[in-house]
Order: sequence, then structure tokens, then C-alpha cells
Amino acid sequence: MIKNLSLPGRWPHWSGFALFAMFACCQPRVLADESEQNLWKAARQGDAATVKTLIGQGVDVDAPARYGATALSFACDHGHPDVVKLLVEAGANVNVTDTFYHATPLDWAAMGGHTKSIQLLLEHGAKGGKALLRTSTEGGALPIVQAILAAVKIEPEFLTSCRDMADERQYPEIVQAIEAAIPATSTPARVVPDEVMQSYAGTYKNDEGQSYQIECSDGKLLISSSSMRLDRLRARNEQTFYFFETTYTFNLAEGQVVGVTRNTGTVPVLYKKMSDNDVLDEVKDEPSQVVVPTHEESTTVSQPIDPLAVHEEDRAVSSIHWPQFRGTGARGIADGQNPPMVWDVPEAKGVLWKTPIAGLGNSCPVVWGNQVFLTTAIQGGDRATLRTGLYGDVGSVDDDSTHAWQVICLNLTTGKMEWERTALEAIPLNKRHPKSTHANPTPATDGQCVIAFFGSEGLYCYNMQGQLQWKKVIGSLDSGWFYDEEYQWGFGSSPILYDGKAIVQCDVQHGSFIAAYDVRNGDEIWKTDRDEIPTWNTPTLYEGISGPLLITGGTRYARGYDPRTGSERWRLDRQSEISVPTPFVVGDLVFVTSGYRPIKPIYAIRLTAEGDISLDDEQTSNEHIAWSNQDGGPYLPTPIVYRGWLYVCKNNGVLTCYDARTGQREYRERLRGGGATSFTA
Repeated sequence: MIKNLSLPGRWPHWSGFALFAMFACCQPRVLADESEQNLWKAARQGDAATVKTLIGQGVDVDAPARYGATALSFACDHGHPDVVKLLVEAGANVNVTDTFYHATPLDWAAMGGHTKSIQLLLEHGAKGGKALLRTSTEGGALPIVQAILAAVKIEPEFLTSCRDMADERQYPEIVQAIEAAIPATSTPARVVPDEVMQSYAGTYKNDEGQSYQIECSDGKLLISSSSMRLDRLRARNEQTFYFFETTYTFNLAEGQVVGVTRNTGTVPVLYKKMSDNDVLDEVKDEPSQVVVPTHEESTTVSQPIDPLAVHEEDRAVSSIHWPQFRGTGARGIADGQNPPMVWDVPEAKGVLWKTPIAGLGNSCPVVWGNQVFLTTAIQGGDRATLRTGLYGDVGSVDDDSTHAWQVICLNLTTGKMEWERTALEAIPLNKRHPKSTHANPTPATDGQCVIAFFGSEGLYCYNMQGQLQWKKVIGSLDSGWFYDEEYQWGFGSSPILYDGKAIVQCDVQHGSFIAAYDVRNGDEIWKTDRDEIPTWNTPTLYEGISGPLLITGGTRYARGYDPRTGSERWRLDRQSEISVPTPFVVGDLVFVTSGYRPIKPIYAIRLTAEGDISLDDEQTSNEHIAWSNQDGGPYLPTPIVYRGWLYVCKNNGVLTCYDARTGQREYRERLRGGGATSFTA
């Protein structure tokens, strides 16, 4: 089964001090002694012999790793039941909850579909078996249902609701398994006359506008809502029915049904029965479709400050060159280039030329004059695959074949290959994510040289004719899931060029840094350590009146550096735990965004910022930050500012437009086809 990062628990929508306090407590614990690290590693890898030895030596089986995960959490996630057995028999806490995803070992085992581990956990007192039985029944996961039924006893009423759910969803094997688990001595189902159940049919609505539909069909009373599929209610008596642990009691007045009280065990909620006329009136009042005003149509859209100056700046960063990731200054702006508005590669519509490129590369092409530069990694043996799309999966691709890392130059006018160079042939030092490749960083050029960065496989400098000038072996750059280092995803930050320096941001599992290398010979000019876990954003360079500024995103802090020396100028905390979008500068504001947990911030930082510019509790701005939004940042796409408007697109394709100066939201609408890639204007 595929693990989804969003499954184990939902992050509450807290604000103010509560959010800040929770953000602070979810920070990773400093790694403990070597024996504990060895225990975590052995649990991840399924090394039962080492786990047994370490337990015998007295190593704490509940020693918390990053974010409070334990050896049992890792063993359950990776599916090693023999290790799980050793740990639970040694007294490991089967209900430990980590501080980031709020997931238990049972959650991790369930997400991986590891039935033996699920059964072991439940047999040793893990909580959550009933909830897991319900979700597994709903999802048709027969092996998990069987494991739960074999491990714990569950009340007949709950089992009956599970059976009914499986029956409605047409899972006959699950129906059979649950029926076998219902004791023969359990109380028979209460039979309610059909005419009574028919009187309960209708639409019920509470004071908050939430509604349920009740219908009677084939002797069954069924309930549904906009967020709930059709499910069967079972009778306790003629007026009270149940579905799992929620009861529905129908209210009568003068022999007529007037409402139903829904009780989940906390505060009962009354839903009034609507008349046929009420239902018809609601249907008439509903619009046939929801229309969201576009930028041009919206009457609420104001004009950004000094639009002429902003427009001129957009044109200033637009040129015939596209020298780095997201173009000049990472702005993503190519104004006045007149690209085709529609194109179709198979039909050759709007396509000037097409050139096949071997291998896989998530890097973008860069352009200087009439030359196009790109990178790729060619896998030996079987053809490499790339699995794109909106899905959650923390796994890595197992591939120990020899790869060839290449830098390629094409002619911009014709698409013909001008030169092709193999930088390295080797087995990759690290694994990649199914969405990733071994050639993720985009090259950079200044018209004098081309810098190609392949992460763990090194930094390479070529002249414009394809002659290798130098190469720099940096060592293993392990970028992966912050929660569990066994999952490697591939390096993604692109190099940039400034004043004879090739600058790279290397945020990895251990030993993160940012460094500048001399483009003449590859010698290190400066290197600054960073207290960061893996990120995938690219640094940005801005030159202004107050001097050059190097800007980086991060999970601990967004930072500003002096690119001449690598010294830090400012830092800003409260960032997402996975940082991908690239920062950029427009006018006198630096825009830094990220969109994972625990917050999804947008910051508009003044170029005059110095020191610790972090916001206090409840603040959205200060002397260094013009405005901020703690829940608007994108996870993967880098936003753009175009003609004074900030456009932010989420992975799901929801585009939001803000006034770049003030942060005021102007409109929001959904794009067709999703939005998990960055965009340009």
C-alpha cells in the first residue's frame, strides 16, 4: 500500500500562541547516543538480530528519535513483524504518538498494509482497533480486517455496522469475515415495521445548515449526506437507530415526525425535518453553477501601488536569456516574448522543433543567446520510470544500475544537438523518489560558462563550447524524508552564478551548508553551515542599492546572506517542515513561501531587513516584514509576481491572487489540470 504523508492525523487550525507552541514542540529531538541510533537503524532495516542484541544490552526500546518516533514506529512503517515482536515483548510502548504527524505504530503499520504487525500491536494492547476496522472495511482492505478480527474482540453492534457497510459497498468477503466474528448469542436485530421507517424518510437540517437524507428501501433505513455515502441504520427500538457509535433518535409531535437528534456521545444535535416545499425552495435558490470572477471581471480588484514601475521591472528581468532556474532572479517572468498560447506536441501544433533526449531529468533547460543547455541521467539496463501525479508516497526507487550523467547543448533555432558531454558514469550514491530523477537541479550560465550540479555526483563547469573546465566532488548529499532517513528522495536545489562564484545550497539529513566556488577553478571561496534538514528550494541573488543579498528558504529559517562572504544578514523562523518554493525579489520586497506542515506561510520581507526578523505571537508584520499570511503558501510551485499581483498556486490547482504590496486577497479560482509545477508569465 502507498503511504500518504497527509494520512496520520490532521493538523488543527489553531492560531496565535497555541499554534506557535505546537510548532515549537514538533521540532526534532537532538539525536541521542550511538546505541539508540543503531536501534532505530536496525528497526528500519529489519535487522532482528541486532535489535535483539541491543535490547539485551539494555538500550531503551522507547528512545525517541526525530519528532518522537521510536524503533517500534520505524519497524511498523517498514513492515518488519519479527522486529515488532521483539520490541513489544520487550515492553515497547505500543501507543506512542509522534509529535509531528501524531501517528501511532498502528497507524504506520496500517498505512503500509502490514497485517502481521497490526495483529501483534493489537494483541499487545494497541488502541485504535475499532477505528481501523471501520476505515479498513470502508476501503475494502480484507487482510487488515482479518488481522483485527483475529486480535481483538469487538462489540456486536459495531461489527454489525461494519458488516452493513461492507454489504452496501459490495465487499462479500469482508461481509463473510465479519459475520463469522459476530457471536451467535448476540441480541437479534430489532425489526421495525416498514410503515414506521417510511415515516422517517425525508431531509433533515440543523441550525448550521448541515443536512442528512433518510430513505427507506427494501426494509432498510438508509442515511446519507454530502460527505457521507449511503449507509444502513440499525434499530435499537422503534425511534432510536445507530450507525457504529452514533445514534439517531426520531422526534415526534402529535404523531408526526418533526426531527431527528444525532448523538455522537458528546453534545446531541437536533436536525429538523424539512417539508417538501422547503426542499423545493432550497433547490430553486441554488445557483446552477458557481462563478468566480476572473482578474479582469472582478469589481473588487484594486490597482497595486505604482503599476508602471512594477511593469518596467517585469520587463527589466525579461530578456532573450533564461540563465538559471526560473530565469533572471528566479522571477519566472518572460514578458514580451510572444510564446504560442496553445500547443500540441503530437500534432506539431505551435511546436518549432522536437529533439529526443535520453534518460530522465526534472531539471529545466536554460538559454543563453542561441544555445539551450539541459541535463539528464541515463539509467543502464531497464528503462527508468517516472511516476508523476498528485499522490502521497514516501518510498524510494530501488535502482543500483550504472547511470550516465550528461550535459547537453542544443541550438535554439533548430533544436539540433551542438554538443553532448558525459560528466560521470557510476552507480548513484543515493536513491530517488518515484517523482524524482537523478538530474533534478537546473544548470546555470552567464554566457561564459555552464554550471551543472548533480547533487551527490558532483558539480561540473563547462565552457560554452562544451569543454570541461573543472569538477568538484562534494560527497553524499542525502535529501529525503525528514521523519525517516531510510527514505531518500533525491537532491533538487539548483546552482546560481554571481560575480565569478557558483553558489549551491545543500540542505540534507546531516551537515547542511551553503557554499560558493570559484568559477575559474572550482576552489571553495566560502562555506557556511546551516542548521537545516532537507529542503529542495534554490537560492536567489539580488543586487540593489544596499548591496548584494543572497536569499534562501529553509525549514528552520529563511535567511539572507552576504554572497561575497557567506555571512548571515537576517533570519526568519516559522517555516514549513518541507521547503520547496524558491524565494525571489520584486521591488523592495523579498517573497518567501512554503506550504507543508505545520504552517503554510507567505512572507513579504523588506530589503532593509537585518538580524532576527521573526514575528512575535499574533503579529503578521513588523518593521522588517511588510505582510504575511500563515496559511496561503504553496507546497511545490514557486509563486510569481506579475505587474504588481502575487499569484500563488497550490498543488491541487487552486490559484490565489494577492496585491503584492499589501497581501490583500483579490480573487481565487481553480485551474484545469492541477498546479503541482511552477508557472511563468
